[in-house]
Amino acid sequence: MNDINYNAILEHFKLKGTIAEVRPLGNGLINETLIVKTQEADAPDYVLQRINNAIFTDVDLLQKNIEYATEHIREKLQKAGEKDIDRKVLTFVQTDEGKTYYEDPSGFWRISVFIPRSVTKENVNPDSSRLCGKAFGQFQAMLSDIKKPMGESIPDFHNMELRLRQLRDAVKADAVGRVEEVRDLIDEIESRSEMMTLAERLYREGALPKRICHCDTKVNNMLFDENGEFLCVIDLDTIMPSFIFSDYGDFLRTAANTLPEDDPNADKVEFRMDIFKAFTEGYLSSASAFLTPIEIEMLPYAVKLFPYMQAARFLTDYINGDTYYRIQYPEHNLVRTRNQIALLHQVENAEEEITDFINQLG
Repeated sequence: MNDINYNAILEHFKLKGTIAEVRPLGNGLINETLIVKTQEADAPDYVLQRINNAIFTDVDLLQKNIEYATEHIREKLQKAGEKDIDRKVLTFVQTDEGKTYYEDPSGFWRISVFIPRSVTKENVNPDSSRLCGKAFGQFQAMLSDIKKPMGESIPDFHNMELRLRQLRDAVKADAVGRVEEVRDLIDEIESRSEMMTLAERLYREGALPKRICHCDTKVNNMLFDENGEFLCVIDLDTIMPSFIFSDYGDFLRTAANTLPEDDPNADKVEFRMDIFKAFTEGYLSSASAFLTPIEIEMLPYAVKLFPYMQAARFLTDYINGDTYYRIQYPEHNLVRTRNQIALLHQVENAEEEITDFINQLG
């Protein structure tokens, strides 16, 4: 804990109950998160977060995205006659000024109601992957008809054309003299550049839509009840317009790799077909109702896109002198790049099987 006066921050929010304790919660990497315990049995506990406005520079847009999405999901659940709705969608507390965030000299703060008797899962296996696929498909489905305007909380977050421009700028500058040693990796990326920017071209032509996506699909961004039943999707900072590939492909990039993304044994990287099949079954079971034929047809592209994109980002950072990602040793970003390129190769080798499986489900 630090010397921030949390009680002074909490006073600006319309909370129920008497504050008993404020202590750290979880181990999030982006936002500082604390649990606020109340004294009364009939008062909820709360989650207090300091928003990382170095990453999310437009806090007002960020919070409006979250407000619009959670309000829309709540309305959908009410119309469907769901019970226990307060455990199935996050509830954010307003300040005295009617906002869902408060700014003071220590930063931007927000509060949500703590969902009791809920747990997260950390293990990735076929069962949890199938649940993830279904949950994130449902999440997209519920937001597929939202009318309120939502913006990009991180502009161009998954824009492959931008990532390639950044790589090319890094190669041109060669700030720390590393280009020649990674020429083979640059060539790997460039050889696929036309194919991997297909989504942006189709979008400009009006053939591919953008939808409201979560954009950070991990197994631990879901809450489950005490019986293991899915409750709701959490960690909503990256909700924004994107291609559905952002939720589908990025989950598989991490979950279906047999090794962590910075494992140096790139020759041992394999693409887990059991995770791919389970996640895809779950995802299409809930998302196929609103997906267009071209979105389904391009799901194999999405599986390739995200290791490719991440390889380009890691390589860009290595060439720039490691200015973005935290590194633990000088070649860390280079190891990450080679790991993701190896995963891309494995996906490419399995592309026919991937396509056949998706076609069977479709």
